[in-house]
Amino acid sequence: MAHRFEIHKNKAGEFVAYFCYNSETMFWTEGYSSKASAKNAIESIMKNGPSAELVDTTVE
Repeated sequence: MAHRFEIHKNKAGEFVAYFCYNSETMFWTEGYSSKASAKNAIESIMKNGPSAELVDTTVE
């Protein structure tokens, strides 16, 4: 599977969830104090992400 989530610990000791595609990080979450919170963030993205609208705030 090319898409995946990874959980890493940052230098501050926080758990960060990363969304990766073909070994490239596409985006990441804020740091969480527990691994469970990082897993909850992943679950929220998976649940709410597919129906999220695109809001383009650029001025052209």
